[in-house]
Amino acid sequence: MAKQTKNINGKNITIGLIQTEVSQDKNKNLKNTIEKIKQAAKQGAQIISLQELFRMIYIGESEKKEYFSYAEPINGETVTAMQKLAKELKVILIVPFYEITDKKEYYNSAVVIETDGKIIGHYRKMHVPHDPGFYEQYYFKKGNFGFKAVQTSLAKIGVLICYDQWFPEAARLMTLDGAEILFYPTAIGWYKEKEKEIYDEFLDGWTTIQRSHAIANSVYVASVNRVGKEFPDKVTFWGNSFIANPFGKVLAKAGENEEILIAECDLSQNHEIRHAWRFFYERRVDAYKGLLEKEIRK
Repeated sequence: MAKQTKNINGKNITIGLIQTEVSQDKNKNLKNTIEKIKQAAKQGAQIISLQELFRMIYIGESEKKEYFSYAEPINGETVTAMQKLAKELKVILIVPFYEITDKKEYYNSAVVIETDGKIIGHYRKMHVPHDPGFYEQYYFKKGNFGFKAVQTSLAKIGVLICYDQWFPEAARLMTLDGAEILFYPTAIGWYKEKEKEIYDEFLDGWTTIQRSHAIANSVYVASVNRVGKEFPDKVTFWGNSFIANPFGKVLAKAGENEEILIAECDLSQNHEIRHAWRFFYERRVDAYKGLLEKEIRK
């Protein structure tokens, strides 16, 4: 595990990812996560991200009205507990939660909490899937905040959630807004009994697309997934959380059990690699009108 690093001119920081197995007991999940955050902080992590909907079972595996009761306002128990913890540990926390608004709208959301316990960023998942095992559009509206990076005391970061990770547009827009690190809180897995033959390909594709975002945008990428099976005959979450540098090299990678992942990031690499490869300088924005086409031309 990485040791505590000094923040030299805002360049070198240490990030942590908390990969956990989730039970039906929300309080147990919260307690487990808090303990792991404390461990990560002791190991030097300065920005710590939790996995998608970290405190609750992944409700998208089925469509049940009773699961709407899991939603909380932004000032609810989950976020409030994490604000207190961030201030106590003097760390920056990325906290996903199931959000309900004053207008009774439901979102798959995340907040960024500074070292003083204040919320400085709020993101709502923009791309919401709806396919077997991931029936999210039943529970969540599509996000309406766009792709805005958050300036923390250590770095400017972009927070995207799970399905967002498959879209290069999301990564590019966050980077154009100044993000130096892209965080992807995630809940993804496979049907072990049905998908054995394609598991390796699926996992490789999931890792590759996110490493590609790191390369194409010259930024660090940190993806944190959950582990375990929460329902019989349903998805087994494969973990494999990882942190990659701006050239796509994996600096730290987890397995399929609970784990705290730590990596040191030298943010000066972003500029050096971006300047060397000139991906941003040579963009042909005058020729990209077709990106606004919603459907694929057949």
